[in-house]
Amino acid sequence: MGGEKGTERIRGAISRAADSASAGVRKSRRFPTFTRDTARPEGGGRAMGADYPAPYRQWPLLAVCCGVLIGLLVTIGAFRAGLLIIGLSLLGGAVLRWALVSVGMLAVRSRFTDMLTYGILGFMITMLALMAQPKPVISIPFLDDIMHFFVR
Repeated sequence: MGGEKGTERIRGAISRAADSASAGVRKSRRFPTFTRDTARPEGGGRAMGADYPAPYRQWPLLAVCCGVLIGLLVTIGAFRAGLLIIGLSLLGGAVLRWALVSVGMLAVRSRFTDMLTYGILGFMITMLALMAQPKPVISIPFLDDIMHFFVR
């Protein structure tokens, strides 16, 4: 008798699976079959209200992009000055991400990840611009030792 009930359960499960497979619908109790929506990053709302045109609503991103563009244009004539502008623009983006609640499309991921990414990239570009040859503005001795170790 116990065997018949177990067999009926298995047959019922098989018939339900066959019904859903024949209908072309795969049902899962865990995850949906495809993503319907993604969560906005923290601070990913508009920087200004919908009353303003699009460029004004995204002014933090526009400020960083304009700074990088100006830096690229200055790099044509003065290499070090252009790279400093680019690095400082990225550092400014990190400060904007930290200081403002809503930064529009400048928010890509979480606040911490954005600040870390903008900050590290801006710091590294600024430091490399200050150490560029000829006539570096700053000199870090252990970096010279590392360079001389690898390039003889």
